[in-house]
Amino acid sequence: MSAWTDLDTELAQWADAARVATIWWRDDDAAAVTPSLERLLLLRRAHEIGLGLAVIPAALQPALRQRLHEEPQDVAVLQHGYAHQNHASPSEKKIELGLHRPLPIVIGELATGLMALTQAFGVRFLPAMVPPWNRIAPRLVPVLPEIGLRGLSAFGMRARAMPVRGLHQVNTHVDLIDWRGGRGFVGVEAALAALTGHLGARRLSDPAAANAAEPTGILSHHGVHDEEAWAFLDRLWNRLRTHPAVRIVRPKEIFGT
Repeated sequence: MSAWTDLDTELAQWADAARVATIWWRDDDAAAVTPSLERLLLLRRAHEIGLGLAVIPAALQPALRQRLHEEPQDVAVLQHGYAHQNHASPSEKKIELGLHRPLPIVIGELATGLMALTQAFGVRFLPAMVPPWNRIAPRLVPVLPEIGLRGLSAFGMRARAMPVRGLHQVNTHVDLIDWRGGRGFVGVEAALAALTGHLGARRLSDPAAANAAEPTGILSHHGVHDEEAWAFLDRLWNRLRTHPAVRIVRPKEIFGT
């Protein structure tokens, strides 16, 4: 049985139970207009689905602001940290939003980034934080709503839908990139196993593996996609967007007011 067949079988069980699987799409590390970004936007347009584009404020190029204004509001901007710079020691996992610097500096940068994205993108910008490397110090989380951020998106199962008052968390769960094995596509089998597994855990309400109410998140990184990754995304969205047991959720539905 192929991984695609496994996915079809899982979705059939959602349909048999008269349930709809919610799925959303986040793409990280945007800052400039590049051929890979254009390809991402073209693929999104072909399937007419929502996309949460995580933009790095400190690296933002004016051309990206102009380019996104040509896209429908289904392409939403999220805040990807501030400069996507690692401040951990070589022996630690990479992190920008950690406790390696004084908190006022970290908080000040995030507030500056929030202001920059608000000015650049207006209502297209949804004030949700996407921590670089999907890591954020727990001590920083309660500060996010205090500076105007209403959402948080990392990777893996969330502990709670609202980690603190005024902050809604929706993560991603299927990473298309094999970061430890050459930074190429993780492969069809691995990607579909992660997707099917998360959907199954949600359907069965397995609290150890998934939050049943949390939409399943697909995570892509357009800047490092190889041809296999692009082909997989195209085939995946073509399969999901027409399935009666699937609803692809727009980022504004998740993080909008």
